[in-house]
Amino acid sequence: MQAENPWALKEWAVVCAALAEGAQALVLRKGGIAEGPDGFQAEHPEFWLLPTQFHQSANQLRPDAGRWIERAAAYAPPAGKLSIDLYAVVESVRRIVREDELEELIPQQILARDTVLQRFHYRQPGLFALELRLWQRESPWTLPDLPAYAGCHSWVELDRTLSTDGLRQVVDGASQPGR
Repeated sequence: MQAENPWALKEWAVVCAALAEGAQALVLRKGGIAEGPDGFQAEHPEFWLLPTQFHQSANQLRPDAGRWIERAAAYAPPAGKLSIDLYAVVESVRRIVREDELEELIPQQILARDTVLQRFHYRQPGLFALELRLWQRESPWTLPDLPAYAGCHSWVELDRTLSTDGLRQVVDGASQPGR
């Protein structure tokens, strides 16, 4: 793991909540409109997760996602601030090019099946599946929400490099018996 890192991946706050609880260790990415014709690229092997409410909607989640919606709302920072506490190390990146490849992945994350399929078919068929090893700070970093962080792009270079010292590993509860 890098000792410090300035890069963050923007992800729905509710997905970040599920990642923090170990309910999923997978994110499915298409990319924002600002990322050009090639869409999302897995540019960084390690990064912070930047929770966002942008485009987030409860009807785009599985019906059982209520607890993560509540958690995301409870930990939302004040206006003009960002709260960052999750760090990800990419274990694998998989380009999904056929819809049938999604069937095994859909149950491993909290987005509704229709949402995943809609993302898959947006512009041209395809998605990236990133399997992550997750780490969390005991208390989040609080940063200003700068205009440079806004917009439809996945990657953000933070205004400072954040130390990874003192992180604890998030247990992947999705793979434990009884879940």
